[in-house]
Amino acid sequence: MKKKVVVTGIGLLTPIGLDRNSSWKSITTGKSGIKAISSFDTENFQTKIAAEINEFSPDEILGRKFASRLDRFAQFACVTAKEAIKDSGIHLDSVDLERFAVLIGSGIGGIKTLSDQFGVLNDRGPSRISPFLVPMMLSDMASGQVSMMLGTKGPNFSTVSACASAADSIGQGLHMIRRGEADIVLAGGSEAAICPIGIAGFNSARALSTNNENPEKASRPFDAERDGFVLGEGCGLLILEEEEHALKRGATIICELSGYGATSDAHHVTQPHPEGEGASKAMDIAINDAGIEKEKVAYINAHGTSTQLNDKFETIAIKKSFEDHAKKLKISSTKSMTGHLLGAAGGIEAAFTCLAINEKVVPPTINLLNPDPECDLDYVPNHALKGNIPAAISNSLGFGGHNSSLLFQDYPNQ
Repeated sequence: MKKKVVVTGIGLLTPIGLDRNSSWKSITTGKSGIKAISSFDTENFQTKIAAEINEFSPDEILGRKFASRLDRFAQFACVTAKEAIKDSGIHLDSVDLERFAVLIGSGIGGIKTLSDQFGVLNDRGPSRISPFLVPMMLSDMASGQVSMMLGTKGPNFSTVSACASAADSIGQGLHMIRRGEADIVLAGGSEAAICPIGIAGFNSARALSTNNENPEKASRPFDAERDGFVLGEGCGLLILEEEEHALKRGATIICELSGYGATSDAHHVTQPHPEGEGASKAMDIAINDAGIEKEKVAYINAHGTSTQLNDKFETIAIKKSFEDHAKKLKISSTKSMTGHLLGAAGGIEAAFTCLAINEKVVPPTINLLNPDPECDLDYVPNHALKGNIPAAISNSLGFGGHNSSLLFQDYPNQ
C-alpha cells in the first residue's frame, strides 16, 4: 500500500503578493501583477511589460551579507522557504534533518548574474569577474542554499525541465516519501529571468506578448486575441510530508498530494504536440497514480500560457483525457494574473491548486473576454467561483516537450 503524502505548508512570493495570504487574496479577486518593466530600460525592446516583484527586500529577511551572495532566484527561494517552514509549524530542532529533503527546480537559474558578469567581462576584463559568479548562476543553488540555511541533510537537488521544473520537483518529492527515503520534502521552484537577455531571448522566439499599452490585459489565456505570454518571476514551495509523520506532530493538513504523471512529447523543441498527446498522457498517469476515477477531478489549474498553440492544444489534451467529463470541469489559468514564471510556474500553481481545494474556491481566468472557438471548455472567466473540489490537477508543460501533472485531493476530517 502506498504511503500517503500530504501538504502541510505553503510558501509563496509572487508578482501579486509577497507571501501566501496576499498572493491567494490577489488570485481570488482577479488582481493582475503585470505592468511596465522597471528594472531596466526597455526602449529598444519589443516587449516592455512583465510581472515583476518590485517591493522585495531580501536583506531584511536574510541579512545583507548572505543575500548579496545569492542570485535573485535563490534569494526568492530562501525567503519563500522560511515562510513554508513557518506555515507548516515544523520546528527544525525536533525533526530528523537527515530525512528532510529539499528539491527546488529552476528552468534558467542565475541568468541575471550571468548576464551582468558578461558585461563586467566585456567592459572591465576577466580579473574583475565576481568569485561568486559560478555558485550564483548554477540552477541548483536555490535548493543548495535553502538546504544550508535550514540545515537539512536529506537529498538536495534541482530538477531542470523548463516550465515543468517545479512540478517535477514536487512529483519527485512525492515518490521520495513513498519510497521511504524522506519524511519531509520542501519542493517547488524559483525563477528570476526578467532581465534584458531574458526578454530579448523570448522576443526572438516570438513567445512574448507585445501588448505594451495594456499590461494588465496582456496575459489572456484561452482568449481569441491572445498574443503570447508575459514573463513573471517569483517562487512557490510546498512542504510535503508523510501522513503519519504529519499527524504525529499535530500538523494542520492542507490537502493530499496523491498523483504525479510525467511524459515527453518527443515532437518539437518549443511547440506542444498538436494532438495534446503527451499532456493528456501525463494527466492519465496522475489520475491512475492517485487511484481515483477521473470524474472525481473537479478543477484543473491549466498551464494556460496565453500563446496560440499551448491553449488550443492543452484544451485538446483535456478533452482527450476526460472525454464527456471535460465539459463539467472548472479550468483556469492563474498566469492571467501572475504571468508565466517559467521553472517556478508549477510551484506557485500547485500552491494555488492546494489552496483552491482547501478554501473551496476556484480561481478565475481574467481577461477572457473573447473566447477562442477552439477553446470551448469552462475556464472560469473573470470571477472566482465557490464550491467543493474533491480533486484537482495542476498542469505544467515545458519547452523540450516536458509534460507534468500533479493531482491533489481534499483531505478528510479537517
